[in-house]
Amino acid sequence: MTRSLGNKEFWLASLRADGPAFRAAVGEAPLDAPVPSCPQWTVVDLVSHLGAVYSRILYRLDAGPDQQEVPDGEIAETGDDPLGWWDERYAALVSALDAIDPDTPAWNWAPQVKKAAFWHRRAAHETAVHRWDAQFALMSAEPIEAKLALDGVAEVLDTWLPAGKGTGPKDVHAMVSLCATDMEHEWFVRLRGEGGIVLLDTDTLLDSDEHHERAGAQGTASDLLLALYGRVGFDVLEISGDVRLLEALRVG
Repeated sequence: MTRSLGNKEFWLASLRADGPAFRAAVGEAPLDAPVPSCPQWTVVDLVSHLGAVYSRILYRLDAGPDQQEVPDGEIAETGDDPLGWWDERYAALVSALDAIDPDTPAWNWAPQVKKAAFWHRRAAHETAVHRWDAQFALMSAEPIEAKLALDGVAEVLDTWLPAGKGTGPKDVHAMVSLCATDMEHEWFVRLRGEGGIVLLDTDTLLDSDEHHERAGAQGTASDLLLALYGRVGFDVLEISGDVRLLEALRVG
C-alpha cells in the first residue's frame, strides 16, 4: 500500500481553502437547485450531507478507537437556516482538527491504523469533492488542487477500495495503471475480483518497465480523482485498454 501524500497541516490548509469556496458556491445557488454531479440531490441536500459528515467526524475525534456507531443525536437537523448550521459545523470541525494530535487514537472504517490523522485527510477530500459539486451546480467548477487531488487518488486506492467501498464491477482480474500527468506520478493496481485490490510499490515490486497492464488512464490529478468519484466520465482522460477495468476503481 502507498503512504498518504499529505499531513495534518496540508489537509487543514486544504480544508480552510475549500470550505469557504464551498460556502460561497452554495450561498450563490438557490437551495432547491439541482446538483448535476449528485443525481437526485439539491444544493440544500449537499449542504446537509457535508455538515452531517462534519458532525460524524467531530464525534469520532472524541469517541476513541473502539466506538463504531455514531448515535443519532450527534447528527442534528439543519433547521430553518441550513447555511448557518453548516457554518457552525465547519467552524467546529476546523477547530477540532487543528487542536487534536494526528496520532490520537480514533476509530475509522478502513483496514488501517485507528488514528485521528485519518479524519484530517477525510475531511479535506470530502470538502474538496463537494466544493467541486457545488461549483458545478453553478457551471463554474474549478479543478481540485493538484497535490490534494494526487493524495485523493491515493486515498481511493489505499483506503476506499481496500475497505470494500468501491461502486464498480467486482468480478474483474487484471492490472491497471493510473498516471497523473501534471504531477508525474503513476500507480499500478492489481484487481483481484472479490479479493479486492493490491496496490503495487513500483520501487520494490516491479523490476522492469513491462508491467502488462490491461487498461490505463492518464490525465491531470484532478480529472483522475473526479473520474474515480464518478463526477466525470473516464472519457476526459487518455484511455487505453478495457474501460470496464478502470470502472472497477470507482468509489462514486
